[in-house]
Amino acid sequence: MTHQGEAYRLPLRLGWSLMSLARRGKVPGIDGVCGGNCCCVTCHVHVDPAWRERAGEPSAMEESMLDFAGDVDAGSRLACQIRITEELAGLVVRLPAQQVVLGL
Repeated sequence: MTHQGEAYRLPLRLGWSLMSLARRGKVPGIDGVCGGNCCCVTCHVHVDPAWRERAGEPSAMEESMLDFAGDVDAGSRLACQIRITEELAGLVVRLPAQQVVLGL
């Protein structure tokens, strides 16, 4: 869901990253400048509290990158690091008000 409340439904593609699905679905605000290599924060999302356990915890590298993101909370994740599984069918995430773009 965008910060403005617009919802997007994306197809379930097992093994894909959430970032790849969002980019393919042309979700605004998911840029993935680094191509999914966990070295920018342009795919920052907030995982809905009901989904956090199933989405998993961020890795140490992901947490380190989130230090550069704005509007970080307990559900902050990088969409490039969330791999789609059957357990994530129906996953709800929200976009921050603004993505931070690092100089690459």
